[in-house]
Amino acid sequence: MAATPDELLAYLDALDIPSATVEHPPLHTVEESQALRGDIPGGHVKNLFVKDKKGRLFLLVLGEGTPVDLKRVHERIGAQGRVTFGSAELLDEAWGVKPGAVTPFGAINDRQGRVTVVLDAEMMRHERLNFHPLVNTRTTGVNSAGILKFLRATGHEPLIVALAAANVE
Repeated sequence: MAATPDELLAYLDALDIPSATVEHPPLHTVEESQALRGDIPGGHVKNLFVKDKKGRLFLLVLGEGTPVDLKRVHERIGAQGRVTFGSAELLDEAWGVKPGAVTPFGAINDRQGRVTVVLDAEMMRHERLNFHPLVNTRTTGVNSAGILKFLRATGHEPLIVALAAANVE
């Protein structure tokens, strides 16, 4: 059973990770987020749920305006061959969220450790990072140390690499 947003926020509190949550209309894309989110401080992200040719699952988390070369990103994340997007069904099964609500907070639902979380190094320079708390009608901000603490507490040691297309060699 997937965690609820309130259970996630309670888990963050139990880990002593300060957070601030804002409610807003449903957001499905970066463009919608930019238009409707209002003035939420900090770094805003996009999350790409991908798989490699061996079926390994990855969540790429990077700045909302950061370009990524999906034909070459596998070289940076240790994937076997090029990555493709995972289906909505696989996302729900492995990460417990729906398309439009993809978030590193989904790690709370991945008790088997199926998904490798990859955080963009440039994005991690933000003091505050904003993610959906398992639904796309809220945005929760935590500091960059807080997202690392959360991921590690859920058994997901994140990879922190340069994901921007210009940095892929």
